[in-house]
Amino acid sequence: MKAIGVLTSGGDAPGMNAAIRSVVRSCVYYDIKVYGIYYGYQGLINGNIEELTIGSVGDIIQRGGTVLYSSRSEEFKTPEGQQKAIDQMRAFGIDGLVVIGGDGSFRGATKLSEQGFPCIGVPGTIDNDIPGTDFTIGFDTALNTVIEAVDKIRDTATSHERIYAIEVMGRDAGDLALWAGLAAGAESILVPERDTSIDAVLEKVKRGHERGKRHSIIMVAEGVGSAVDYANYIQEHLELSTRVTVLGHTQRGGSPTANDRVLASRLAAYAVDLLKDGQAGRMVGIENNQLVHDDIMNVLNKKHEIDQDLYALSNRLSI
Repeated sequence: MKAIGVLTSGGDAPGMNAAIRSVVRSCVYYDIKVYGIYYGYQGLINGNIEELTIGSVGDIIQRGGTVLYSSRSEEFKTPEGQQKAIDQMRAFGIDGLVVIGGDGSFRGATKLSEQGFPCIGVPGTIDNDIPGTDFTIGFDTALNTVIEAVDKIRDTATSHERIYAIEVMGRDAGDLALWAGLAAGAESILVPERDTSIDAVLEKVKRGHERGKRHSIIMVAEGVGSAVDYANYIQEHLELSTRVTVLGHTQRGGSPTANDRVLASRLAAYAVDLLKDGQAGRMVGIENNQLVHDDIMNVLNKKHEIDQDLYALSNRLSI
């Protein structure tokens, strides 16, 4: 392994820059050339490739987003696009590729591995929806962003005696809503992995109101629907003042937390180690604070699940 490429793909996540830095510095440590590929798979096809040095990744560990940028590529989904990508890497003398991203990014890495080009996936997404790892890069930062916002919204909810429905990201996963809801003391948490009826939420709000509670926070994962619909239903049936906050892309930005910086550094360095040792078609992860790796296809064929014990605890504490 004389040269390794690194790219970021899909949605950005805080900590991606820490992962890029770790790939570059690990390669330099092993005297392996390292190339940054800009704009994801589309940049790979177009040859937006540049050799990186230690100086290239100075002062980026604390920055959100990704200095390599990201984009989606329809062309890469075709066999012709994949062959162009491989040809570009061979032209630059790249022997292996580290892909930092989510499941869509890993599907791309799988296509390259199937054609004999070694790839290692590093899970980077705020959704925390990748099986095979307890946490993904960016989740902890997004989680803290949500908690900070909810804490502030609760001040207003208390002052005006209102019900607030707060919609958070997560795509089809409820981790962000569950963890943030538990940490911020939300009265109800709606996640796509559990079938919670709006009438059950309504009953909980009603019970709280009857015992003198004049405000509530309802966490809504985007995978279960619009927070606006839930808020309108509650206001219509209980005649309580209800407001909606959709946190949106504020959850993706910001300086990564210490946890995300350390996680990104560990996972990315491990990815370089695997490539150096001849591994391919693997995804690195962390389980019980230990670094692990698994076949990417095994990961993609598994279904993400929330922590059921955590969900049960949230229900117990929000009576």
